[in-house]
Amino acid sequence: MTILEDLGYEFTPPNAARRSMQKLGSTRPMAWLFQRTLFPLDKMVFHRTGGRTSITGLLAGVPVLLLTTTGAKSGEPRTMPLLGIPFDEGLALIGSNFGQERTPGWVYNLEADPHATIGYLDKTVEVVASRAEQSQTEEVFARAAEIHPGYAEYRRRADHRTIRVFLLRPAGDS
Repeated sequence: MTILEDLGYEFTPPNAARRSMQKLGSTRPMAWLFQRTLFPLDKMVFHRTGGRTSITGLLAGVPVLLLTTTGAKSGEPRTMPLLGIPFDEGLALIGSNFGQERTPGWVYNLEADPHATIGYLDKTVEVVASRAEQSQTEEVFARAAEIHPGYAEYRRRADHRTIRVFLLRPAGDS
């Protein structure tokens, strides 16, 4: 089985209202706001719905997974809600941080220890992350733009840094 099958992770094209929310969320002020507020909101909604949905899923229609890494400095588990991009029978993660100035902390965590857990709905899978090659990065960004058009804008705003892309494979694969 693949990670996508193990998790039951799927993307359904958004309706007009959700496309509008995605466009709004891609603007600089809203991306700034979401970067600072979505995690606690998603955490609350995940908890209240038993992991069935997130605020991001409700508003923008994108499937959110939970990535749990080991903190590079603390050694403690760190969980972040992220959009996984279906890629090559697996998932890719983009360290865009909504196009903000800094690279998100989970990127450094995966670079220090590529072993992680991803959860979607009521399922979890142990994974190992690896940095995507440049050609893979371009493919992932193209697919990401199909799911959420904000990725092109995030990339443009964060052109002062390299946005890292990670490919996930099941931990049992060699």
